[in-house]
Amino acid sequence: MTAPILQLQAVSKEFGGIHALNTVSFALKEGQIVAVIGPNGAGKTTLINVITGVHRVSSGQVTFRGEDVTGQRPFQAARRGLARTFQIVQPFPRMSVLENVAAGALFGGAHARMSEAMEAAREQLAFTGLTAFTDRPASALTLAGRKRLELAKSLAMRPQLLMLDEVNSGLNSSEIDGALALIRSIAGRGITILIIEHVMKVIFSLAERVLVLHHGELIADGSPGEIAKDQRVIEAYLGEKFARRSPPPFPPPHAGQG
Repeated sequence: MTAPILQLQAVSKEFGGIHALNTVSFALKEGQIVAVIGPNGAGKTTLINVITGVHRVSSGQVTFRGEDVTGQRPFQAARRGLARTFQIVQPFPRMSVLENVAAGALFGGAHARMSEAMEAAREQLAFTGLTAFTDRPASALTLAGRKRLELAKSLAMRPQLLMLDEVNSGLNSSEIDGALALIRSIAGRGITILIIEHVMKVIFSLAERVLVLHHGELIADGSPGEIAKDQRVIEAYLGEKFARRSPPPFPPPHAGQG
């Protein structure tokens, strides 16, 4: 049996007396696209932060490709092949789009020389459809463009596992369709994807597996179809009283695709 690319064992994170994550355990297989969903404040972004070393875990263990990486720093995570995007996109506004992506390549350690980083950046700008904006300041990009810039920066790190934090937030339907196509292309490169998402169209179109967090606990783990019918998940989104008399907040397993 193939070892998982990422494994969390009873991972907890506390901020003062608040349990942001409470004994969360799961494993990711290489090449999977896995979605993480849950109400606001469920611990989704904290999960990515402890995986990438932004926050140190309070207890538990994070393993990447069989190596204990629980105490790693963000730059170490990047150089191991763990890349992520941020929910609030904040590029270096005065730097060019090309320079922003080259910075990602250098930070991730994929390239030691600036010339190599620039070459890698141009490659990822072409892949993400941003070549026309190469020499423009990052501040000139639309929200959709800045989201693509985040992807290009992450891809320039040569990730093995890419974590996407609400990469479709704020986009219109057409822009989401474009993002879906791009994420599929990234997965086609063999990159494992863990995606935090609120847009159910994205979840049911992309993910083969869904993890559900609620109050820092993993309350469900299954296929999109299984999650859509899980009463615990429905109650977490709607509340127990409303869940009894309201339709599920999710589309049927194949709704909204295309």
